[in-house]
Amino acid sequence: MQGLVTEPCVVWLTGISGAGKTTIARHAAHLLNAKGRRAFLLDGDIVRAGLCSDLGFTPSDRAENLRRAAEVAALLADSGLIVLAAFITPLNIDRERIRARLGAHAFIEAFVSTPLAVAEARDPKGLYRRARSGELRDFTGIDSPFEVPDAPELRLDTTTSSAAALASTIVDAVLKCAETCSASPAVAATSPAVRS
Repeated sequence: MQGLVTEPCVVWLTGISGAGKTTIARHAAHLLNAKGRRAFLLDGDIVRAGLCSDLGFTPSDRAENLRRAAEVAALLADSGLIVLAAFITPLNIDRERIRARLGAHAFIEAFVSTPLAVAEARDPKGLYRRARSGELRDFTGIDSPFEVPDAPELRLDTTTSSAAALASTIVDAVLKCAETCSASPAVAATSPAVRS
């Protein structure tokens, strides 16, 4: 990885299932790596399948899943990576805990805004269909709440912009954050976010 430079940063993409979080994060990671910035995609489905395979979807299990994910994101950021974490993260209280845990690093909360009807029409994994039929319970957006973030650093509207364009928005925010952190190391250690 010689020649790659970075300022650690965590971009936490939140939004309902099928919103496009992972697709946007994957585009952003590719763009950042192409610019010589070391980026890592931390995907909710992959974490669920491995590290959190012992957890279900009760409120306490969801909170623990996100706690573990935040710990992994912190470790990756500690190693100097830009972390693009794509997790539904439906509740404000969990997002606040994640922000607090990652406060030693630059932190960007990115709300991937997609109407439920659009996400449900996409339904790449058939999850909404299963939730509507009652096969899946406690499914976010159907019978479990998704609280829209009050003040995310980025609001990414998938109905008006492509995944590639939204990824570019993330990259711009990360690079702006890196400039701010590089210019003021003392601020970087104490400031959890850069508003954009």
